[in-house]
Amino acid sequence: MEKLYDFDALFDEKLAEYMQQNAGKYTEKQWESVIPKLYKQFGDIQIAGVGNTPKGYYAAMTDGELVATLRRHVEEGVPVSDFLCREVESRNCPDALLSLLAEKDAELVTLAVNLAGESIKAFDAYFAILSSDADAELKDAVTEQLKGNADAAKTRALDLYGKGKEPDLMLEILSRCKERDERIFRILLDAFRTSGEIPMHASYLAAYGDPRALPHLLEVIDREDINYLEFQELRYAIEALGGEYTRERDFTSDPYYCTIHGGE
Repeated sequence: MEKLYDFDALFDEKLAEYMQQNAGKYTEKQWESVIPKLYKQFGDIQIAGVGNTPKGYYAAMTDGELVATLRRHVEEGVPVSDFLCREVESRNCPDALLSLLAEKDAELVTLAVNLAGESIKAFDAYFAILSSDADAELKDAVTEQLKGNADAAKTRALDLYGKGKEPDLMLEILSRCKERDERIFRILLDAFRTSGEIPMHASYLAAYGDPRALPHLLEVIDREDINYLEFQELRYAIEALGGEYTRERDFTSDPYYCTIHGGE
């Protein structure tokens, strides 16, 4: 079995030597920009005990070997280096990576989601996760990827929303669609008008970017029963859609206002 290398630990050793040799040369702030550059250079340095550079070591693997190595890193608790992650990403979501999306280990699946990214190849697995009893953190990670390719995810998101599956996550995905679709606008608007979660649903309308939502946002922001947080999100949504709200409002007795501005 191939040995697992902790390239980050090897880098830390080299970095400690370099910092000792260059003590006083850089300020703490300067080190923050120097260290990432050193790490990048480390990826191209031949390591005697490995017989390759960190980047070259992973580049020489097949897709299956690469993903198997990734799995072993997680299972055996060996840190996953950026070199390994970047090589997996460069393979454009290989089939071997898709197999990890069906695993039970949440850490492994979340890592696989982040590496599969917005690839349509992963959509079947992504929507299976959203339809399952997976934990909220994993579903949020999947949603982030689908938001980045929302137009391609639209049909399936509409279908799941119609079935009542994770409606808020489906709304979040649909709100990122760039192609205009009357169904999406109506769904986002209806959710805003009927849900008690004003800030969240106002943000979806802002993200979707259809100015026809302005009259509805202006109507709600003018209500006396909204709190300070709702007011702030509504005003942001209105301005994001090219509108403006100028009426002076007094929220000094609002608990949220007091919490935020209590020290002023």
